[in-house]
Amino acid sequence: MSRRAHIAMIGIPAVSHVLPSLEIVRELVSRGHRVTYANDPAVGDLITGTGAELVPCTSTLPVADNNWPDDPIAAMGLFLDDAVQALPQLRAAYDADPADLYLYDIGAYAARALAETQGRPLLQLSPTFVAWKGYHEEVAAQLWQLPGADAYRDRFARWLMDSGAATTDVDAFSGLPPRALALIPRAMQPHADQVDTAVVTFVGPCHDPRGPQGGWTRPAGAEKVLLVSLGSAYTRQPEFYRQCLAAFGDLPGWHVVLQIGKYTEVAELGEIPSNVEVRSWVPQRAILDQADAFVTHAGMGGCCEGLLAGVPMIAVPQAAEQFANADRLVELGVARRLDTADATAEPLRAALAELTADPEVARRLARLQAEARAEGGTVRAAGLVEDLLP
Repeated sequence: MSRRAHIAMIGIPAVSHVLPSLEIVRELVSRGHRVTYANDPAVGDLITGTGAELVPCTSTLPVADNNWPDDPIAAMGLFLDDAVQALPQLRAAYDADPADLYLYDIGAYAARALAETQGRPLLQLSPTFVAWKGYHEEVAAQLWQLPGADAYRDRFARWLMDSGAATTDVDAFSGLPPRALALIPRAMQPHADQVDTAVVTFVGPCHDPRGPQGGWTRPAGAEKVLLVSLGSAYTRQPEFYRQCLAAFGDLPGWHVVLQIGKYTEVAELGEIPSNVEVRSWVPQRAILDQADAFVTHAGMGGCCEGLLAGVPMIAVPQAAEQFANADRLVELGVARRLDTADATAEPLRAALAELTADPEVARRLARLQAEARAEGGTVRAAGLVEDLLP
């Protein structure tokens, strides 16, 4: 670049939404740009670790206690509430110091309103699948039939008018933006052939182009490694962990890394077999690069990292889009799905044996891994961001 630009990233404090953007931010900083990142201070350490400047923007989303409503309209309302209160904070920070380009997470509605009022270019960074042609007819239209949907749409439309955003149609504003990078492998996208490639570019998972730095060392005597992780939010599952210990504990040749999160105590698990390493948090990417199998909740981040590492997966979905993600992995021929109630010791052990012994699974994983890496990841994403700078 011939000049140092101010690039702003605006996000929400859900860790699964923050992590996918971090390496892009780090790469942009390394290229000499000034990068500010507006988000809740709760995730400030993750952001400042990239070299970006944290712009504190408090959030009302219930990510700390993972207390999301079951009703989808109510959940959507929380994101709208967050946008309403976030926009004045963003204006206070950026009206006097506007960015040359705004990057934003799919859940950060206020970011698009800010960029449109300033007449600045914007680019969505999507950590999950994006809308396709026909999405509104197939999916969104069903949401708008639910109780409370009309009131939600009316409130959203009023906020758009009051915000000064150039896009005042709710469907247009909350749907595909003018430009987006999908930070997932194209293989994980539903109806990928119906995605508008003039708007969306699949760059795949974005990780450190120099590879994982430190993190985890495979034990010398481990013939095979299994990672068990339900991510960061849905980890209060002591009975599931006990079933994993029964399934994989003392399994000949296997070393098991079991992540239990911050909501479960080790004492709840009972006796820990000698081949199992229990942690509250793990460097997942570093372990997967050395792993032979992965038990995952099928969050999009975990699915992407599993495909990038080329490991077979046992998907135990917990909520939201994880069920669809699990089914997609099964369709790709690289996973088995077990719902939580069915994820007992015997089915878990059988799924591991079947997946790791099937040469067709290995062939499919190798192809998907190569495709994901070919999408370009961090370096390509950063280049596409720079292409949009005025």
